[in-house]
Amino acid sequence: MPLLPNEDADKFRRLNVGSVTALSLIAPASFEDRRLSAELVHNASCVIDATVERAVRTPKTLKITFFAHNLETTIEGIVFHPKPYMMHQFHTGERAFFSGKAVCEQGKWEIIHPNKIPAVGALVPIYKTPLRVDVMRRIIEKHITLDALMADGIPEPVAQQLYAIHFPKLPHPLNDSELYALKFAELFDYMRRLRLKRRYHKTAYRASGNLSQWIQTLPFELTEDQKRAIGDIEADLRSEYAARRMIVGDVGSGKTMVILASVVAMQPKRSILMAPTTILAAQLFEEAQKFLSNLRIALVTNATKKGSLDEHDFIIGTHALLHRPLPEAALVMVDEQHRFGTAQRHALTKLTDNDSPPHYLQFSATPIPRTQAMIDSAHIDVSLIVQTPFTKNIETRIIGKSDFSKLLEHIRIEIAHNHQILIVYPLVEQSETINYQSIDEARGYWEKNFERVYVTHGKDKEKEKVLTEFRERGSILLATTVVEVGISLPRLSTVVIVGAERLGLSTLHQLRGRVSRTGLQGYCYLYTNKTGKNERLEAFSTCKSGFDIAALDLKFRSSGDLLEGSIQSGKKFRWADIGEDEEIVKQVKAYLDL
Repeated sequence: MPLLPNEDADKFRRLNVGSVTALSLIAPASFEDRRLSAELVHNASCVIDATVERAVRTPKTLKITFFAHNLETTIEGIVFHPKPYMMHQFHTGERAFFSGKAVCEQGKWEIIHPNKIPAVGALVPIYKTPLRVDVMRRIIEKHITLDALMADGIPEPVAQQLYAIHFPKLPHPLNDSELYALKFAELFDYMRRLRLKRRYHKTAYRASGNLSQWIQTLPFELTEDQKRAIGDIEADLRSEYAARRMIVGDVGSGKTMVILASVVAMQPKRSILMAPTTILAAQLFEEAQKFLSNLRIALVTNATKKGSLDEHDFIIGTHALLHRPLPEAALVMVDEQHRFGTAQRHALTKLTDNDSPPHYLQFSATPIPRTQAMIDSAHIDVSLIVQTPFTKNIETRIIGKSDFSKLLEHIRIEIAHNHQILIVYPLVEQSETINYQSIDEARGYWEKNFERVYVTHGKDKEKEKVLTEFRERGSILLATTVVEVGISLPRLSTVVIVGAERLGLSTLHQLRGRVSRTGLQGYCYLYTNKTGKNERLEAFSTCKSGFDIAALDLKFRSSGDLLEGSIQSGKKFRWADIGEDEEIVKQVKAYLDL
């Protein structure tokens, strides 16, 4: 990426651009036509080649009489509330170029607010930026050239289109080829910056575990996506460079088996896994004991006594891991990585007693569009697990107040079958601005009419205890989206989401994914007070794949931005549309040889 001239560095900072390519993405908002006018059009701008015959100042106006040589007629110019400096533009007898708005009043032509211009014959772009219009124009003229764009890495056909956007022969709306060029350049600049942020560190840790032998011992067949992700990870762990990979799997896609396979591949060297909650850590610990019975496995939570972990092959823990010394580890993994801050994730790799950097894997149950994965792969390797070991049978319905009695009947039938119900409320306490009951308002009804009703929410310090008790003994759980990710509830058959239209589609999918975890017939009720058709909820109710839903969510939400931290934060491209421009992303990725 060529260095920018020092004299313009401050201007580039004010524009928030770091390259000529990024500068080229600031397209003109409009154009001022400085070609000499062949005729005047009412209420349209005009340009005249004129001699000033007279200039008269009145208390509220400045009136100038021009002889327009290009139109061969006399025209009066009027400046309202003139400033003193404006008088210097109009010297009697001087010939110059002037522009302004032509107005025809009672058959007489006038030019409103005539302005002296240095030259004619060109279209002058108008930019809406923090810089003054003329300063911005000079920056563009200086830096946006074919040679500069190509030197910055842009292919020549795209560079030609970008140049034409700023210096057109005639004013026109952006055409398809110009729009393509803007999208290509924006994705190119963004993915190039991602690639520059990527760091490759040599590591002394190389995988040598017998994965194929372990896979043969499993009592079930792994999906093709699981096998592919495990293959990606094994190749990473055998490389001389420390792995940096994100594994993204839909709810119920079998990420746990991919985690355990990674531990096996890294044997006989130690692995560490950090999970966001005690419940999730305990579930992973149970699975590890079941499928890695030959390994010494430790579970570390806030309740665990502090002691040496040196004798363990696999250490599973919550953020409690961040508050104790950890032995040397070759592989560090973080589950539900978006639940931890960037600093926490980095801290875990620093806590291990290592002379060499460990391999690092992040796992997420929040699906991202395939296009997003391709973009993010410029910064971190990405594996997607789209398939699920079995097809969930979940019926999704949109309901309102009139359907409440039928909902109650359904709930009673499910409880009679020893199934569990989850009801998700948008709020814990009453609100004047949101037209839905809170948990506090609703709990009295449910506790009066049903037995074994449990309640929890994000601020509940006992939420993990409540969830554990509910799993064993409960019938109905009232909660906020605290249950979006985490605990496995094998008997949960129904989720009711109150105020469903207020949540993003990906969140709705995560909540729906709580049910039917063991093949039960599942039900998801989207409760809304809104009348009329809801396009978002209608689309969601017919869509099953989290990856398809993530793409659908892009119509209503911003895409992710790794440059700002998390894979799921709020970067929005100015020109590119991740939902629609997968083909352009592929082309940029191939061009950058990613």
